[in-house]
Amino acid sequence: MNTSETTTPVRLPKLPRNGVDTPTLLATISAVGNQPELAQFKFRAVNRWISGTHSQSRMAPFYGAGAEHTHATDVTYDADHPAVLVAADRGPTPVEFLLHALAACLTAGIANIAAARGVTLTEVESTVEGDIDLQGILGLSDRVRNGFERIRASFKIRGDAPPERLREIIEQSRARSAVYDVITNRVPVELSIEAGG
Repeated sequence: MNTSETTTPVRLPKLPRNGVDTPTLLATISAVGNQPELAQFKFRAVNRWISGTHSQSRMAPFYGAGAEHTHATDVTYDADHPAVLVAADRGPTPVEFLLHALAACLTAGIANIAAARGVTLTEVESTVEGDIDLQGILGLSDRVRNGFERIRASFKIRGDAPPERLREIIEQSRARSAVYDVITNRVPVELSIEAGG
């Protein structure tokens, strides 16, 4: 039997696409497949209160692929509440960061998946909205949840593939998104407290 007639060779992308280093991405997937322990990561944020509802978070060194790493640049974010919520509006609200995290995670996945599938993207834009009733946060109702009641994400995507294939890329990104998973599935959160005078 001639195996060349029955086996279709797999064609892997050889060049970066969509700004994604596709060969390194595929090599990383292969390496983690061979050594699953490399997939264990721990990300950290250190937050300090400044005044009122204003605080600042710094993305601390993180652990992954068997070692500690630092970001290439110092990454800090301010958060606050807007003036309509009696604050100075020195940064986005924490719930807006959640919307940003969802949009950014889905978009990163879209770029990676498209690159791995050999699709060149020309445009990806999303709008993510969350509906929240502040009666819960303000302690005015025990029947209203504190967080978002619902979140909607809409995408516009263009590239050198048929619309159905582009839709499949977005669906695959949703299926593999860490932030989407965190939002839609209950994640245990442990809180430890060190209090002093």
